[in-house]
Amino acid sequence: KGLSREPMVGNAAPRIIETAAGMMNAIGLQNMGVRPFISEKLPKLRKLPGAVVIANVFGFTIEDCLEVIGALNDAEGIAMYELNASCPNTSHGGMVFGTDPALLHELTARCKAAAKRPLMVKLSPNVTSIGQMAKVAEDGGADAVSLVNTFVALSIDVVTRKPRIANVTGGLSGPAIRPIAVRMVHEASRAVKIPVVGMGGIVRAQDAVEFMLAGATAVQVGTASYADPRAVENIANGLRRWCAAHEVTHVSSLTGAALLN
Repeated sequence: KGLSREPMVGNAAPRIIETAAGMMNAIGLQNMGVRPFISEKLPKLRKLPGAVVIANVFGFTIEDCLEVIGALNDAEGIAMYELNASCPNTSHGGMVFGTDPALLHELTARCKAAAKRPLMVKLSPNVTSIGQMAKVAEDGGADAVSLVNTFVALSIDVVTRKPRIANVTGGLSGPAIRPIAVRMVHEASRAVKIPVVGMGGIVRAQDAVEFMLAGATAVQVGTASYADPRAVENIANGLRRWCAAHEVTHVSSLTGAALLN
């Protein structure tokens, strides 16, 4: 999860459940806070061979995000910031940053101005036009966009007639959302010139290839790691084998190479 200004304990349990071809979570952005992360966790991450640290940042106001970025600016060993635009803005009635173009532009522009490192904006999929929101982030100064975050979902226990998650709704992820995520990555990549990082249900190398063909420059893996902690390593190795088997010399040549017309 991302880093906030202060530590967060997250939501009450149950806050994660399995669904058909996926999972739902309402963790509540539990995290240790940016300063303990810098002093306790970042030094360990920096010792991992070949590790590249991208710090995910969020806040409930723009000022929150700026404070987190300011703290991270003084830390060593971070390559990039990923700004979570799917949080509710408490200073604007709880509206999610990433669903309002004006709010997203302001958030991106102010965070980019404060950041001493490249800034990637993680977009909410719960919008009418993901291409428009990607362009707003680009216009605000984002160096890249990542998508998709989870879809707002609801699961009900038919015996108790109560929500299966204590928070009532949660974020749906996993293979069930992959075709939608691939479509959104394609739309975003056509709307912007900056790199698009794709995610949403990637569990094998072929899934990563599909996202890249749709326009992704790189991919992220999340839910698959719950079933297999070595999923990222396995997918990366599988991608190398896939490229060799299909005579793909440079993986970057896959980006946007789908024959969609």
